[in-house]
Amino acid sequence: MAGLGSQAGSKVRSPSFKSLISRIVFLHIIAVAVVAIFLPLVLFWLLSSEIDQLHRAAMRAQAETLAERIAVQPDGKVTFNLPDSLRGLYSEAYGRYQYDIRNEDGRLLFSSHKKTGGVESQSISGADVTQTIGDTTFRIQVAEDLSHRDVITDDIVSNFFRRVGWITIPILLVLLAIDIIIFRRAIAPLWKASEKASNIGPARTDIRLPTEQIPREIVPLVTAVNQALDRLEDGFRVQRQFTADAAHQLRTPLAILRTRVETLGDNAVRQALHDDIEGMSRIVAQLLEIAELDTLVLDPGETADLRAVCVEVVGSIAPLAIAQHKDIALKGADAPVMIHGNFEMLQRAIFNLAENAIKFTAKDTSVDVEVGEDGSVRVRDCGPGVTEAERELIFQRFWRRDRQRSDGAGLGLSIVRGVADDHDATVAVDNLPGGGAEFTLRFRLAEAEA
Repeated sequence: MAGLGSQAGSKVRSPSFKSLISRIVFLHIIAVAVVAIFLPLVLFWLLSSEIDQLHRAAMRAQAETLAERIAVQPDGKVTFNLPDSLRGLYSEAYGRYQYDIRNEDGRLLFSSHKKTGGVESQSISGADVTQTIGDTTFRIQVAEDLSHRDVITDDIVSNFFRRVGWITIPILLVLLAIDIIIFRRAIAPLWKASEKASNIGPARTDIRLPTEQIPREIVPLVTAVNQALDRLEDGFRVQRQFTADAAHQLRTPLAILRTRVETLGDNAVRQALHDDIEGMSRIVAQLLEIAELDTLVLDPGETADLRAVCVEVVGSIAPLAIAQHKDIALKGADAPVMIHGNFEMLQRAIFNLAENAIKFTAKDTSVDVEVGEDGSVRVRDCGPGVTEAERELIFQRFWRRDRQRSDGAGLGLSIVRGVADDHDATVAVDNLPGGGAEFTLRFRLAEAEA
C-alpha cells in the first residue's frame, strides 16, 4: 500500500511540473533566495544615491528661498533682505553654505563670502537657479562645502565602490547565468517541437508536433496546430490526387487522337496536329511529374551517382538535340560523384534543364552538361540568356516569357526547383560572358556528409 501511495503521489505531483509557469516560478524561487543575500548591498547603493539626490534638491530649495528675498525698487535698485534665521547659516564663521547672486550680465550683486572667485570649486557642490523679478533676471548660486558635510555620509559615498560596489558585477553575471539556465530548461520541449515543425513541408505533411513533453499552457496551441496540419494534409492530398487523376485521364484521349491523326491524308495538317498532341502529352507528363514530386519522401540515407544521372540524361536527350540541328556534350568529372538524392528525381530535374537549354540555344551550337566533383551540375547554352528580373520568375509554375509560344507550359523549370528543394540543394542561373545562360544545381556530397 505504501508503494501504491508513493506512486500515486508521484503521479499527482508530476503534472504540476509540466506547466511552464510552475517551472519558471519554482526555479525563480531558488534564484530569488540567492539574490536575497546580495539585496542589502543593492539597497545600500540606492541609499547613497538617494543621499546625493536629496542634497541636490535641498540646494535647489535654498536657492529658490534666497530668490524670494530679492526685490527690485521702482528706481531700479536691487535689494536683498536675508532674515536673521538664515544669516547664521551662510555666515563665514559657520562656513558650510555659501551663496552668490548675479545679474544677467554676470556681475556679482550679493555674496555670503569675501572671495571673488565665486562659489565654483572642486570641493563645493550646489545648485544654480535663474529667477526673473520684474524685468530683471537674476542668477542665484548656492553651494555646500563638501569638507563640512556629514562624516558618515561622506565615508559611505567615497568607500562604496572600493569596498562594496565591485560585487554588483558578479551578481549580474550570476543572475544572467541563472536566467539562461532557467529558460533553457523551461522551453527545451518547445525547441524540440520547433525542430520537428521545421521538417514539415509539402512533401512531409504527415509530421505532427509532439504533446508529451509540452507545458500544459502550450498544449492547446500545439493541438490546434496539429489539427490545422490535418486539414492541410487533406487539402494537399485532394489536390495531388486531382492532378494525378486528371493527367492519367488525359493520356487515353491523347493516345486516341494520336492514332486518328495518323490516318489523315494531308501531311501538313497531320504534322501540325501531331506537334500539338506531342505538346499536350508533354504537359500531361509534366503534371504527373509534379504530382509525383509533391508526394516524394526522400530517404536520408539514399545516394545516387550524379555523373551516372547526367550520362543517362545526355544519352536520352541527344536525339532531340540532333533533330533540331544542335549538339549536347557531357563534361567534367570522370569518376562517380556520389550525392544524397533519388536517382529518378535527379534525372528528371537535369533532363528538364537540358531540354530547356536545347529549346533556347541557337542552331549549330552545343549544350554543355558539366558534372563537378563538388556535387554540382552546370548546364550551359548559347541562347539569349536570362534577364535579372526573370531569374526568379522562370522557376514559377506556368510562367513563360513568350505567351504566344505553344511548345511548353512553363512547368519544366518549376520541376527543377521542386527537386532541388526536396534534396536540400540550390539552383541558380547566370549569364555567360560570351552569351547564353548557365544553370547550376548544387547537391550535398555523400562522402562529405559521412
